[in-house]
Parts: sequence; C-alpha cells; structure tokens
Amino acid sequence: MSKYDFRQFQNDLAAIDRQAEQSRVGADDGADRLAQAKVEFLALCDRYQLTVADVVAFFPEEEGIQYLQGLIADSINSAKRSR
Repeated sequence: MSKYDFRQFQNDLAAIDRQAEQSRVGADDGADRLAQAKVEFLALCDRYQLTVADVVAFFPEEEGIQYLQGLIADSINSAKRSR
C-alpha cells in the first residue's frame, strides 16, 4: 500500500485546477494566483506526506527536471540573499 491515495491526490489537484480556472475570470494579478496555487500545492504535499521524488515522478521527465532546477535555483537565490 502506498503512503497516499493517488486517486484522492488527483481529485484534490483537479479541484485546485477548477478553482484556479474560476478565479482567472475575475483576477487581475497573476502573482496572487501563483502564490495561492503554491500554498495549496504545498498543503497537498504536507497532507499526503509527499517527498520531492514523489512530486517529480508525478510529472513527465522534462517537467520533473524543470521542477528540480527551480528548487535548486530558489535555494541558491535564498542563500545569496541571506549573505
């Protein structure tokens, strides 16, 4: 048995997508939508105790690599800002 219920995870992601589609109609700031999507996605990761490997495996290989590159770039930028 898996650490999380994959079907429920997919349903939760679909709900986030539907909510994002509805908010696109009236929203004028893309940064707010992106920030909200990030918060919701991180909440799903916490809820299902997902690791980076689980998230990367969910996407096609190219997108998984881009996701990892983004994580690395964010950590490098955070390290530079803290100095």
